[in-house]
Amino acid sequence: MTPPGLPLTHPTRLLHGATLLLAAGSLAVALWHGLDERGVALAFGLLIAVGEFARWSGSDERESAPLGAAGALAYALLGEVAGRSTHHGVLQVVAVVAAASLLGCVPHVAKGRGPTADHLTRRILTVAFAAVCFQPLYNQGRLREWAGDGPAYAAIVVALLVLTVLWDAVLAAAMAHARTRWPFGPLLRDELRATLGIGSAVCATGAVMALAVAVAGLWALPVFSLPLLLTQLSFRRYAAVRTTYRQTIASLARATEIAGYTPAGHARRVAALSRAVGRELGLSGPELTVLEYAALMHDIGQLSLLDPVPAGATAALAPADQRRIALLGGAVVRQTGVDAEVAVVVERQADPYREQPVSARIVRAVNAYEEKAREAGPGGPLKALEELRLGTARDYQPEVVESLARVLARDGLTLPSAG
Repeated sequence: MTPPGLPLTHPTRLLHGATLLLAAGSLAVALWHGLDERGVALAFGLLIAVGEFARWSGSDERESAPLGAAGALAYALLGEVAGRSTHHGVLQVVAVVAAASLLGCVPHVAKGRGPTADHLTRRILTVAFAAVCFQPLYNQGRLREWAGDGPAYAAIVVALLVLTVLWDAVLAAAMAHARTRWPFGPLLRDELRATLGIGSAVCATGAVMALAVAVAGLWALPVFSLPLLLTQLSFRRYAAVRTTYRQTIASLARATEIAGYTPAGHARRVAALSRAVGRELGLSGPELTVLEYAALMHDIGQLSLLDPVPAGATAALAPADQRRIALLGGAVVRQTGVDAEVAVVVERQADPYREQPVSARIVRAVNAYEEKAREAGPGGPLKALEELRLGTARDYQPEVVESLARVLARDGLTLPSAG
């Protein structure tokens, strides 16, 4: 997911521009020459528009409009309708998908539920890839020569769909990398992992729709849309539960602020910066979630202290005191029912870094940076980073500190050279 507020980078602008030219050119050709099989084009266009209209916003899911995606893929891989061959080509597929997607996105744009440009770019380029792989081969009769009308034909459609999924994952990871400069490898890994969720349902539905329409006609569209709509509803509920879970953890983390043990916003700042450092180091999506929750709750052990630590600055305490607070925090987290992995990170944040899991290393370094930078006043960020670098012999992993420096540099902080 792209963090809000980041400017578009040059490669992203180029990709948006190329997609706009492709969509505009396809629409112009369709308007000039007309549509082949207008009824089929209208049926799939309506399905895609309804799918985009039903898209949910504010979710972490990679595919928030599964019905629109499945309909678009099915149209790109459509060769027959009720046994009659179709003749629409790549440009018509792009034109129908672009027009229907734009129509379905209008209500979301009107309500300010963007961003839409990345979503449309990915949708159009993915469908164009599938259509380029399938339509020329089908229209030239090559697929019939190779596979006939039996199981081999279905296998080829599924294979092309797998290639399309891989292309979509690479495209999404490349767009996120261009925008955020996060490592490409972990981004691609997260995109591929996302296909195991609702992405697999989208792919399966797209393939089945194309094959079912070839045999039964357009009546197959509403029949095979219903299961995906039910799946979308389930994922929507799951996303709502996950959002509520995170809000609960954030509320628990604020207990130290309300009680006066830590400054206001400290846990939130540490969590945001820890997640950014985790991204820089290549952590996966589930690992980033554990890291964020642990960072939010890293100070909760201070609630067990009779005398609050001044300004909540645990990084200045003796190692034994840091260890005691960390163990108390881990015990509290376990009592709340939060994932045990989060408790492990919280209770091990005061260990020597060579004995810590990577998430605990990140939380420890980021928490120390936030405390030291806050206390040092003007010039605090530079001074805090230098103190962290001096502590890399035992307390802070050098790779984590330098990743933190790179993250801060992207936010506009001028840093001294490392080493």
